[in-house]
Amino acid sequence: MASFRVARRMLCAAAEPAAAPAPSSRWERLKNSKAGVWCRGLVSDYKDACKEMVVGARERPVKASVYMTLLGGAWACFHTKPDQSSFEGALLECSNQLALLSPWIRNGTSDGHVQSLVKLRNEGRLRHASLGLLSLVYSASYDPDTTLYEAQCSNVSDPWWQFPKRVLDVGFAGRWWILDSKMQDYDVNAEEFKNLPAHMQVTSPPSVQEVERNERLHKESWLPLTVEDEEKETKAVDRKEERISEESQMKPLKE
Repeated sequence: MASFRVARRMLCAAAEPAAAPAPSSRWERLKNSKAGVWCRGLVSDYKDACKEMVVGARERPVKASVYMTLLGGAWACFHTKPDQSSFEGALLECSNQLALLSPWIRNGTSDGHVQSLVKLRNEGRLRHASLGLLSLVYSASYDPDTTLYEAQCSNVSDPWWQFPKRVLDVGFAGRWWILDSKMQDYDVNAEEFKNLPAHMQVTSPPSVQEVERNERLHKESWLPLTVEDEEKETKAVDRKEERISEESQMKPLKE
């Protein structure tokens, strides 16, 4: 019996070195898994790419500055891109500006463009599309809630090649360019001056001397009159009255 116990202890002692190692931690198992290996490889690739970018920027600073400028411009255009609510706000503001003017003063081009946009908006036919760096506003044939067959069936809808004709405005860099261009000189009605001579239809900006002279006269008009100025004005008025009376007396003699 004792010899059996000794043999069992010898076998257990010999089996202890060959026993399985202690189980590793959960973090070690996660690192050695397939997902962990893939993530480590991805981080290593991004690390190498960043190092190459830094080295390339040092070697070619002009090229790197051009790329950074393009990326910064694209980022700015993306974040300043106007949306549909901004277009509706700009449209209502332009409509209010025109409503404050008399119909005889409004620019026909501005008024017609804004009125057509307001009509499409009231009919629910204005659409907005975001293209990343810019936005488009275009017109649709029907309201989205319309249940007509022509409005629901894609086979009879407008073909895609007619889309450029339906574009109404382009939003870029925080502005709606077509609407702004149509609203230039919205308070000038060109029809009022079409019967004038050609040299009166074209106006040129005043020169620096004319602007200074007008400003000087405007400032002098607010100054109080002195006694000498009043005497000069009265004398000028008296001379004018005398001249008028003399002319009126000379007319019967000539007759």
